[in-house]
Amino acid sequence: MFLHTKRLQYFTKPERPDPIYAKKLQELIGGSMGEMTVMMQYLFQGWNCRGPAKYRDMLLDIGTEEIGHVEMLATMVAFLLDKAPVEMQEEGVKDPVVGAVMGGSNPRDVIVAAMNPQHEIVSGQGAMPADSVGFPWNGRFIVASGNLMADFRSNLHAESQGLMQAVRLYEMTDDRGVRDHLSFMIARDTMHQNQWLAAIEELQSDGFEDTVTPKIAYEYGKKEHAYQFWNHSEGTDSAEGRWAKGESIDGKGQFEYVANPQPLADEIEPPQPNPNLHATPKSPAMQKTSDNGLKNVVDSVTEVAGEILSGNKGTKKERRPNKG
Repeated sequence: MFLHTKRLQYFTKPERPDPIYAKKLQELIGGSMGEMTVMMQYLFQGWNCRGPAKYRDMLLDIGTEEIGHVEMLATMVAFLLDKAPVEMQEEGVKDPVVGAVMGGSNPRDVIVAAMNPQHEIVSGQGAMPADSVGFPWNGRFIVASGNLMADFRSNLHAESQGLMQAVRLYEMTDDRGVRDHLSFMIARDTMHQNQWLAAIEELQSDGFEDTVTPKIAYEYGKKEHAYQFWNHSEGTDSAEGRWAKGESIDGKGQFEYVANPQPLADEIEPPQPNPNLHATPKSPAMQKTSDNGLKNVVDSVTEVAGEILSGNKGTKKERRPNKG
């Protein structure tokens, strides 16, 4: 059961409307690394968790927190769109530089062209479940595999990318209200990165997973190739990295740098297409013909093979009834 508290986690009103910045802020709501993504990712991971209760509870704690972050950003977008672009038009014409750039253009038309028109047409000056270019949020953005180690690493990635975007947006505005608002979210994303690193460490200490996940991969993989770094581009600068020499991170092998990796298999031709699908085969003779009684090579070979297997090819022996 979810309960909604009307008070926001944190909020500071912007100093002025800014529909263009509202368009940018949509990335933190409905972008692939936005708050809607981590919200749904953590909730589904929590709902699907079959592990110790502490992990499930933690996932649902943070997933529910992220619902609040979506609400905070949606509220900020609403304030940024309030009375805009009318107020921006009034302020813009006072600036001689803006006036010179706009020339004879209508200031409102210029501003509307730069903002997301759906904020006026579709949502009535409200936030939308979409990114900064209007692409709708997609459930395929989320990861919930059931393996907590794999999921927690994905969560660390999402928080790292989301924090980077929040910092970039912080630097794209000089509005003190917006900056103060984002400052709280930046602090929470800082906590969340630390949280996932701690959770990854705890999963390992609890014995559930190893450095390589899933740990059964150690049984299935060809061990002679498990710790080789293959140099697949010109130059050998990559040989200087930690990944190219010394003990592997999982402690189960030694990194080896392969400067000139060679193919381990022969050149393989794919099988020829089914003539009935009309794909282009290797030879024109292998194409399907019309229904005029003629057969292509593949049909003929298939028919002969079928006859051989069924015992109908060659001299047929008449079946004699049993006597007696």
